[in-house]
Amino acid sequence: MRRREFITLLGGAAGAWPLTARAQERARRVGILMNAAAEDSEAQSYVAAFQQGMQELGWSVGRNLRIDLRWGGNDADRWRRYADELVGLSPDVIVAAGGVIVSVLQRVSRTVPIVFAQSIDPVGAGVAASLARPGGNATGFAQFEYSLSGKWAELLKEIVPGLKRIGVLREPANPAGIGQWAIIQAAATAAGMEVSPLAVRDPGEIERGVASFAREPNGGLVVAAGSSATLHRAAIIASAARHRLPAVYPYRHFVTAGGLISYGTDLLGQYRRAAGYVDRILKGEKPADLPVQSPIKYDLTINLKTAKALGLDLPPTLLARADEVIE
Repeated sequence: MRRREFITLLGGAAGAWPLTARAQERARRVGILMNAAAEDSEAQSYVAAFQQGMQELGWSVGRNLRIDLRWGGNDADRWRRYADELVGLSPDVIVAAGGVIVSVLQRVSRTVPIVFAQSIDPVGAGVAASLARPGGNATGFAQFEYSLSGKWAELLKEIVPGLKRIGVLREPANPAGIGQWAIIQAAATAAGMEVSPLAVRDPGEIERGVASFAREPNGGLVVAAGSSATLHRAAIIASAARHRLPAVYPYRHFVTAGGLISYGTDLLGQYRRAAGYVDRILKGEKPADLPVQSPIKYDLTINLKTAKALGLDLPPTLLARADEVIE
């Protein structure tokens, strides 16, 4: 072979190597199972935060990443159907919105890696053996410890010192709802307040329960964390306003939608952090060896417009502690 032909061939081969490497690069497959409806703008922002986190780590949809997204709504049958569907697609990792979703996925597969972005008590729910060493196919980010639930009752008492009664909107069939109820009840009783459970299965039930609770004076509401409360947040906020009841919520998006005050986890941050664990698993680490992480911080958000509508004069010390005040 002549020298010029050899150089030409070598140059052509060198130019082809990157193309060949790109052709052989397999797009990794990530499933996402949300417990919200597709039209829920807040849940959409969580998915966007996760995707942004993945992009920052070098993963791009259409180049080296494929995402299969399913919206389960607040429908257990749909969760089960989509869990089967996602596992059947042979994903490299599945991102689960919460602990209940993880449990559904684990009934389908104990081998597909799962990263949960927001789980209340993952050890108690049985999705991880321990926080330090989950041990199975699921790990991720805890939403909060049950002790946080007591802070909601304390906040309500701080806002209205003369409060005597608390209505707790919760999911009685959800183990997380049971745990939150126990802590709220203990904190409220210690502060001399009577506690009543209120169900959140549908808007009609919410309105009937809140209306009945509001017939007696000196009452306020605590909304426990759960998919039903999130799904029906507009009905809960409207009912609290209609019956002029102060209410404490678990997430900021309740307050931006018109609720009075919230204290809880930065969920957008949780989904961005979940991208980091997905990245590590895609690069070879195992969920069993990645510790479940606790929230970095809790945010206190106050809606002053709602406080004025309720005729509340919020303590200056409370306003000074707030991370965000909406006017």
